[in-house]
Amino acid sequence: MTDGAVLTTGSRSNLARLGGLAALLAGCLALLAGVLVAAPTHAHAATAKIDLGTAGTYSVLGATTVTNTLTTGAPTTTLGGDLGLSPNTASSITGFPPGIVGGVTNAGNAAALLAQNDLTAAYGDAAGRPPTGGLIGPALVGKTLTAGVYKASTSLRVGGPLTLNGEGDPNAVFIFQVGSTLVTDSASSVIVSNGAQACNVFWQVASSATLGTGSTFKGTIMALASVTVTTGVTVEGQAMARTGAVTLDHNTFSAPGCAATSATASAAAAAYRSSAAASSAAAASSAAAASSAAARSSAIARSSAASAAARSSAEALRAAAAAAARSSATATPTPAATETELAATGPTVPSGPLLLLAALLFAIGTPLLIIGRRRFHGQHRD
Repeated sequence: MTDGAVLTTGSRSNLARLGGLAALLAGCLALLAGVLVAAPTHAHAATAKIDLGTAGTYSVLGATTVTNTLTTGAPTTTLGGDLGLSPNTASSITGFPPGIVGGVTNAGNAAALLAQNDLTAAYGDAAGRPPTGGLIGPALVGKTLTAGVYKASTSLRVGGPLTLNGEGDPNAVFIFQVGSTLVTDSASSVIVSNGAQACNVFWQVASSATLGTGSTFKGTIMALASVTVTTGVTVEGQAMARTGAVTLDHNTFSAPGCAATSATASAAAAAYRSSAAASSAAAASSAAAASSAAARSSAIARSSAASAAARSSAEALRAAAAAAARSSATATPTPAATETELAATGPTVPSGPLLLLAALLFAIGTPLLIIGRRRFHGQHRD
């Protein structure tokens, strides 16, 4: 064999190696694409609920005064749970009656003091949680958020509908850390949906909270200073002030029900699990189709000439592209990520282009592998 022949043989051997590396890279990209399809796009680690202790039974808990505005002929305030005041005494509670207390009233006694102590502990717990949902504010208007801990560095305004999406989980927890004041617009609303429950929504307010006229609110307010609930507000939850007053005006408070598995929550959870299963099944189908196409292409290439290998590679490219298209068409989409979620988790990598790139590398690498091997063995026979 001449030196020229040796050089040519080495070149063919290198060509075969390049083809093998391209095919190997294609396989790795196909596996990565399958993993990305199967994985959720914006999952958050589960957030633990805030333990309110004995404060959890109170609709209203104040420190200095609790005042219920009285208007002749207007419906009075109704509390579904307990009414409490500490350290001040019952003389600092006005408007009850005629205001209605569904539970018990504790003022200036050991039970009220314990509730205030438990509120202080819960406030500190909520304030100390690391934000998982990103920074928010200064306004939340027409937003949809999933479970997590959200932080507003200064004041926070809630306007229009704010939707809290539990994504099928009845234990989804929402914690809002407000650096200054919390204000809701008149006629605004906080909505819990898709399994979320008001008992798992917490508002830690470093100053005072004011709920706008005629608004609908969900969750537990834990304010360092005071809470003002203006005319006609409906609250599913609690209004609690650590150091100041709670002021009421013809309001309705209902206890935030917290069933671990209600019929609605169970149905929502089942739907969410079904969505995740459909996405996983689509990913498995796509990976299986790409693998099958690659196997067929390799079998044809080993038994055919270089031109047959090229045709087989083109077939693999078309099959993988079709598999990627089927995956995109059949996978059930997960709920769209919010702006804060995107800021916290970063953009997701689309799996369809990865499958196409894998198929392209396979289409290029297979002919190189076959041609290099054939010419290498041909040189040795010569």
